[in-house]
Amino acid sequence: MTQFPNTSSPEQANLDAILTSPTYRIAHEDQELLNSNDMRGVRMLLEITKPDLHLETAGIESTIIVFGGARIVDNDTAAAKLAQAEQRLSENPGSPLLKRQVVHAQQLVELSRFYDAAREFASLASRHGQCNREQPHDCSSHVIVTGGGPGIMEAANRGAFEAGCRSIGLNITLPFEQHPNPYITPDLCFKFNYFSLRKFHFVMRSIGAILFPGGFGTLDELFELLTLRQVGTKGSMPIVLFGTEFWRRLVDFDYLAETGLISDDDLDLIHFSDSAEEAWDFIRSRTGAEPESN
Repeated sequence: MTQFPNTSSPEQANLDAILTSPTYRIAHEDQELLNSNDMRGVRMLLEITKPDLHLETAGIESTIIVFGGARIVDNDTAAAKLAQAEQRLSENPGSPLLKRQVVHAQQLVELSRFYDAAREFASLASRHGQCNREQPHDCSSHVIVTGGGPGIMEAANRGAFEAGCRSIGLNITLPFEQHPNPYITPDLCFKFNYFSLRKFHFVMRSIGAILFPGGFGTLDELFELLTLRQVGTKGSMPIVLFGTEFWRRLVDFDYLAETGLISDDDLDLIHFSDSAEEAWDFIRSRTGAEPESN
């Protein structure tokens, strides 16, 4: 029988085990370590530091927050969704579910005006922050920042994009995938794991905020901002609620003041608006921004 030399000694086998052991990896290259519960603090520090470094490098001096519903779409898309819903109902006219879907689609058509308004507002604000007319991407102040997703977020990023200006998108990891919209400046789009740190970066450079109709997420951000204003953390940052009828029906702020749960002065923290131009004029007047020259 032919004998083959043994090329693997116990020492070599042990050395191979050392070199492939997780403990031998450089700490910052050890994904298993970084993703462990024990490293949550490190991951949170990274989520604070990474966006801050990039925004600093990009020269972003100030931002205007735009919040609003992810389900609000442009009029053409809303009309197409309504046509589809009506077609499905015509095929099964007795379905309560399909009837409700038609109602929702009709509401989307009505709400699409807020998509247009967010787009117009972002264009106005972005053009103001455009420092160098010969280099339109050199925008450093009043930079639009959104949650980076669809709906009102897309509309605002789109308005800045169409104005030739930069805008920021702070996306978030969700159980259902939320892709970034295609209008965010590529090197100013960030993905977060922690909602709290995402909120930190929303507020960090903000000098104003405008909120369009939306759901739980929009309401969450609204009351967070109002609380920061109430306790003085954000100074005199203007907060605009766009869509007076919607917001007054949704939240009875006057009732809160009547009950004494907030002070009458707290009502001054909120400005209602129904015009993109008026909303921008209000924020501009409260942030010390000079009118845009023609």
